[in-house]
Amino acid sequence: MAVVQPTNRSVESYKGLHLYHGDISNCSMRVRMTLIEKGLDWTSHHLDLRKKENISENYFGINPNGLVPTLVHDGVVHIESNDIIDYLDRTFPDPPLRAPGNEGEVLEWLRLAGSVHVPAIKPYVYATMIQKKVKKTAEEQRKYDSLQKNVELKDFHSKHAGSAAFEEKDLVRSKEILADCFGKLDAALDGEDWIMGDRFTLADISWIPVFFVLTGCGYPFEGYRNIIRWAKSFNDRKSYREGILQWCPDFSKV
Repeated sequence: MAVVQPTNRSVESYKGLHLYHGDISNCSMRVRMTLIEKGLDWTSHHLDLRKKENISENYFGINPNGLVPTLVHDGVVHIESNDIIDYLDRTFPDPPLRAPGNEGEVLEWLRLAGSVHVPAIKPYVYATMIQKKVKKTAEEQRKYDSLQKNVELKDFHSKHAGSAAFEEKDLVRSKEILADCFGKLDAALDGEDWIMGDRFTLADISWIPVFFVLTGCGYPFEGYRNIIRWAKSFNDRKSYREGILQWCPDFSKV
């Protein structure tokens, strides 16, 4: 469970569920979906990532990585989206979003999504779309570098700082990792409604936003017939409509 002690102590007085999130963030999408699936009341603290509202001393004082989402529950700060949705399902178990007798596999799907986020998902999204549209000024880059202490994230953002761009090898590696992941996902969905069979779980919630965002970036899903079928099945789900489409109707137009 990723719980951090904030240096911005103001959030410690919060009561109930408060979510710092970004409309276009796939990690924020999965937490919004979980909150909606649970029917929970929550207070929204939206940060416009296009305007770099997350790059501030105030927000880094809440989340030391400067990333969204951050969940504050009764003054306790939780970071890392897959840890957050696992926490929400444990804390508010009705309705359950686990697979009875197979919880370990559900958590493995969450772990996989988290493990490929920086090495594969972020590079693909940034290289194909974000770095063209959301550039940091020299002053913004200096501010980010002064606030960011996470070496992995600092290295990632240095690759598109100023006039720099991701190298072809970064995109090639990203595609290799994603192809491996989607091959596993397509196989898991063969003959099944959801990743864990006939039950909608956190595993689906973890991967639905990834599919949505990468589709908006032009990722070629044509060869994954089971994933395409799965995607059609969540189009009418309330948590998808309100947790993703309501905030980001079309990622390709970000």
